[in-house]
Amino acid sequence: MPLVEAQTLPGPAIPVKLWQALSRRLGWLGVAAGLVVMVAAIPLLFVLYSSSQLSLEGWQALWSQRLPGLLGNTLSLAVLVAVGCFALGVSSAWLVARRRFVGRGLASWLMVLPLTIPTYVFAHIYTTLFEADGWLGRTWLAVFGESVAIPELYNIWGVTFILSLAGFSYVFLLVRTALAHSNPNLEEAARIQGARPWQVFWRVNLPLLRPAIAAGLALVVLHVLSDFGAVSMLRYQTFTLSIYLQMNSRFDYQGAAGLSMVLVMLSLMFLVLERFSRRKQRYYASAQQRLAVLRPATALEQVLIWGWLGLITLFAFGLPLAWMLDWSWQAWQQELIDMTFWGYVSNSLIVAAGAATIAMVCAFPVAFFHTRKRSLLSTSYLQLSSIGFVLPGPVIALGVLSFILAVFAPLYGGLAALLMALVVRFLPLAVQSQEASLQQLTPSIEQAGRSLGAGPLENLRRVILPMIRGGMAGAWVLVFIDALKELPATLILRPTGFDTLPVRIWIEASEEMLELAAPAALMLVVGTLPALWLMMRGEKRLE
Repeated sequence: MPLVEAQTLPGPAIPVKLWQALSRRLGWLGVAAGLVVMVAAIPLLFVLYSSSQLSLEGWQALWSQRLPGLLGNTLSLAVLVAVGCFALGVSSAWLVARRRFVGRGLASWLMVLPLTIPTYVFAHIYTTLFEADGWLGRTWLAVFGESVAIPELYNIWGVTFILSLAGFSYVFLLVRTALAHSNPNLEEAARIQGARPWQVFWRVNLPLLRPAIAAGLALVVLHVLSDFGAVSMLRYQTFTLSIYLQMNSRFDYQGAAGLSMVLVMLSLMFLVLERFSRRKQRYYASAQQRLAVLRPATALEQVLIWGWLGLITLFAFGLPLAWMLDWSWQAWQQELIDMTFWGYVSNSLIVAAGAATIAMVCAFPVAFFHTRKRSLLSTSYLQLSSIGFVLPGPVIALGVLSFILAVFAPLYGGLAALLMALVVRFLPLAVQSQEASLQQLTPSIEQAGRSLGAGPLENLRRVILPMIRGGMAGAWVLVFIDALKELPATLILRPTGFDTLPVRIWIEASEEMLELAAPAALMLVVGTLPALWLMMRGEKRLE
């Protein structure tokens, strides 16, 4: 359902001979990666085209009135959320990966379950809980009295609290996997030399974990830069909210494209710095490498571990889940859950599964090409594939809509446009996850396959894909979870009458119909559980 009349872009016309020359020069892998990147860059072309129509006076007005404040708000929020996710994600991953304690498997589950809750649901639930008659509001007044004001969430600290709870699981997953694959001989050697536990962590674990931490924080920061749900619920002015308001309230599409262009440049600078900072931080893990022996936790350590992990679980999953169950029960008693509601559930699962599968397939050539053929071109591919993640959902939707109208007009109004937007939007998740797995694949294993006579495709099918199946499954799950929760692009591109759960949550929450919003939010949690089970099952051998 388009909100505006889309602008059209000229369709590409690539000569066949050019493609043949590219194929000879880059190989099938480079050509496939290039095709994926071209599709991923479509929203960027829309931004470039639209922002080029902005006059000099328009740019001066943006700079004098909007940009300084938006830059300060967005960068401050990204830094604070990264710090919060680092503290929550690294600490919890280290405890789970390096200590044996009662309920360790359950703790792994509890640390990834927050991924099932969208940021706008987090924001809506906590604004309700912190009201004077909410659960946390009443608790606060009972403990501190009316002399101490109830914490306010409509500021940078409130948004940081919400986005940290919603995003730390990315850091946890990547750091925990890296710890499980790290060489335990290095830690044992440090202990033999007399290093204390904190020295082992600081001097051995942390340097080895920097690629995983950087990748996890990169995902977190990109989520913050492109988040729309939480900042709009909490009315905190960042680039995404301002772009949306510029488009939907002021109908200033050139101004919105100008702000989008600044956001793209900001995100690209961050990605380049992140890649530059860890360009030489590579290490390989042998397929036959033994796993680290976990040290049993003492009784006191078990209390402290569960005290910390339990506190994280309470705020990141326990309280939101209890709120959803409470209001869903009220909806059930009022017989508000009918066949129409289950239709929303089915629509959401179809869209998320389709987007995750396509994104997983499309991400592989980009990640593999960069891992095996390090060059300026492969790095450019990698950066361009991340474009969709740093653009706001509405801009991606309009870019895809323009492309569909210009090249594939019959697809307008169908499900293909929505799937294309979601794949572009979440392709970086799949690329990051698969690249992390490919970087830990020892090149000698591929060379061994080739020396035994396996061709490139057979080597890919029998050696490489089985070795990185964990990373590919992780990529599918991450995209599925985020696609299931995606809101702004779905609002714009969904076919007529094709409502999904996020759309219904947005509509019901806007009308303060909590008994209708809660069951939809609860179904998002339930719908992502099988995907999480598949991912955790793949990592069970790490237990």
